[in-house]
Amino acid sequence: MEPNGPLNVGSIARLCANFEVDELRIISPQCDIYSLEAKKMALKGQRYIDKCEIFNNLEQAIFDCDLVLASCGRVDKSKDSFFESPEDIFKWILSLKQIKNLAILFGREDRGLTNEELLMAHRIINIPSSENYPSLNLSHAVSIILYELNKTSKKDLHKDLKVFDLASSKQINESFLEIEEMLLRVGYLLKHTSRAKISKFKKYILRANTSIHEMNILRGIVHQINWFLNNSNSKLKK
Repeated sequence: MEPNGPLNVGSIARLCANFEVDELRIISPQCDIYSLEAKKMALKGQRYIDKCEIFNNLEQAIFDCDLVLASCGRVDKSKDSFFESPEDIFKWILSLKQIKNLAILFGREDRGLTNEELLMAHRIINIPSSENYPSLNLSHAVSIILYELNKTSKKDLHKDLKVFDLASSKQINESFLEIEEMLLRVGYLLKHTSRAKISKFKKYILRANTSIHEMNILRGIVHQINWFLNNSNSKLKK
């Protein structure tokens, strides 16, 4: 997300080659990703830069993915935080069914990802480090997470884990746009506080490992309520 250092871009491209990543995607780069500096760091990973897709916003970059993980270096002690270690998350991934496109999202070098961007992910990864200085260099964080994913993927843990179909990031976010609109309409939410309340609700859904079927039921309830509201308003006007 918005990298501002060509050296980091080059280093990450090299890591993509080291761990046989399928594709590198960059959202609104703030540097010249094709510069000589990036090329020097990329080495055999240069093909990832040459073929990388560049997007203007986060939604375009991740909404074709079945599962989205986000990396966050912040240490948050609040009860609403739900950061997890790479090892725990990658074990959990093995319980999921039909994951074809796994995205791992990394933030800006200087300020990471916003709270709103983090809520686009199913899980947030936190690499345990010193509380006095928790922030890692971007490419170092990428290397640790790709290593943990590669290590865990070679273990056969399927026998002990329940398999289910997880609702996609796209499905969850589209559903919450409809939920927020409906709750504003019925007066449960106020415009100036709706974002904060919806964010809390979305955290519950993400923690619950909500399935495609369960998300469809929730969306169906919202559609039915909207239908009722529309028809009630029509009858009142008559």
